[in-house]
Amino acid sequence: MKKPSLRFFAALALAGSALLGGCATDAPSAALFDLGPLHAPVPANTLPPLPAISIADIKAPVWLDSQMMFYRLNYANDQQPRPYANSKWTMAPAQLFLLRVKSRLSQAGGVVVPASDGAVNLPTLRLEADDFTQTFESAGASSAHIAMRASLFDGRILRAQKMFVKQIPAASADAQGGAAALASASDAIINEMAVWLATLPPKK
Repeated sequence: MKKPSLRFFAALALAGSALLGGCATDAPSAALFDLGPLHAPVPANTLPPLPAISIADIKAPVWLDSQMMFYRLNYANDQQPRPYANSKWTMAPAQLFLLRVKSRLSQAGGVVVPASDGAVNLPTLRLEADDFTQTFESAGASSAHIAMRASLFDGRILRAQKMFVKQIPAASADAQGGAAALASASDAIINEMAVWLATLPPKK
């Protein structure tokens, strides 16, 4: 019996590679989400003038410092954040929130300067993200949960600090519903933050 030639084995390897490549190509790509377009902010004429502020980079725990979209099953184990397999944020959610803060405060009539620009004599707003997840109360019902800590500094002196927590029901128990609810919760917190900043006593 004639032994298979080297050409036969090369053709077999090539066919196997093509098959594997086809499987990789057929794998579903991840759906990407952000916080969507800006909607109406707190009307500027309903607030005292917003102070000009410098905004520092936001801080977030390591598990939130990625594009992964996390959810919790409150009815199973609410201490375990779980990532969606085929859905991601366009960037880390804390960074999406930070961009949203800058845009909405500017839209509401405020003057926002990045701390990296070396602004002097401006109060600095520092944000810390404690939670930014979709929580499932049951297999068919979920809500967005965001917890943000805002601190306003004059140099190294803490002028004011407040914790903002918001929970908003999602229209659907999936990644798309979670992303939309998290966007709404973000806007609600930022509107509250604008009111807080506008009503703080001025620097002494």
